[in-house]
Amino acid sequence: MNNTSKTNISGLTPEDFDKEIKGKRTALYILRNNKGMEVAVTNYGAAILSINVPDKDGNYSNVILSHSDINSVINSPEPFLSTTIGRYANRIAKGKFTLDSKNYNLATNNGPNHLHGGPTGFHARVWDADQVNDSTLELRYKSKDGEEGFPGNLNIIITYEVEEDRNALRINYKAKTDQTTIINLTNHGFFNLAGIANPTPSVEDNVVTINADYYTPVDETCIPTGEIAPVAGTPMDFRNPYVVGERIDSDFEQLKIGVGYDHNYVLSKSEVGALEEAATCYDPKSGRLMRVYTTEPGVQLYTGNWLNGFEGAHGATYPKRSAICFEAQKFPDTPNKPHFPSARLNPGEIYKQTTVYAFEIKN
Repeated sequence: MNNTSKTNISGLTPEDFDKEIKGKRTALYILRNNKGMEVAVTNYGAAILSINVPDKDGNYSNVILSHSDINSVINSPEPFLSTTIGRYANRIAKGKFTLDSKNYNLATNNGPNHLHGGPTGFHARVWDADQVNDSTLELRYKSKDGEEGFPGNLNIIITYEVEEDRNALRINYKAKTDQTTIINLTNHGFFNLAGIANPTPSVEDNVVTINADYYTPVDETCIPTGEIAPVAGTPMDFRNPYVVGERIDSDFEQLKIGVGYDHNYVLSKSEVGALEEAATCYDPKSGRLMRVYTTEPGVQLYTGNWLNGFEGAHGATYPKRSAICFEAQKFPDTPNKPHFPSARLNPGEIYKQTTVYAFEIKN
């Protein structure tokens, strides 16, 4: 390990993230708080490269799936691995939507549907970056009118902040448009609270809660049917703590469609836009507990069902179900479901979203 890599817990080196892409340079950024938490980010895809937090014995591990050089990030078998997703996170049916009587056509990159902003969505763009201080990184991107088929020039600012008073990563999103558009931003963090390894262990022993009485069932192509269905009496119910693997292979049609959990939960909110706890995830081996807070109306629970064992950071491998995702979001296919909370953004309005991933030790 050279001197540069000794400056961070992650073992990542700036040289491995220095690349020019279409006239813009990618780089490595390290964020820390005074408690010892460390987060590594690159401005390619605004991707999170590592989150190092202690376990019950005080040992630090990286708890997010990632890569350790820029070429691996760009060419990842999982292109959305812990990246920022946009202009529209999750799926839009058949890559089509209508806005103010005008029809729009998007790429279909997930079976018959549009997924996560398309092949060259925000996950595949170089963002302008400014490290404000030791704990804060500001990332900016202008998505041009017509990019990936979406209307309007959209100016986005994302701030990653490692909080000082607790081990937490706060992500603030802001955006403005010059014509009416749709927007749904998220971070697709692939978490494993035991820490990445070769192989990275299954998350099936993780204990999860989700503050949601309802979820949005999907058809065979993972598009919401439009129903807002109760979780009660189904394996989708995480209102009380449940072990992920306890019901993941149940004889239940929704779990068969997703090959596990890959569903949007309708969060129970005290008021629209309130920053409140949406979910918790506990790894009994390490003692790490993650709390997820968001202002968004929904969160997608995904249990890494399509991971296939590819190699990631520092020789770690990522088998099926070796990660769990809590993607804070508007509901999938909202532009085609008028009764879902709107993803519309008009000129003069500001899109705002905050999501926090907070880490602690469960006694």
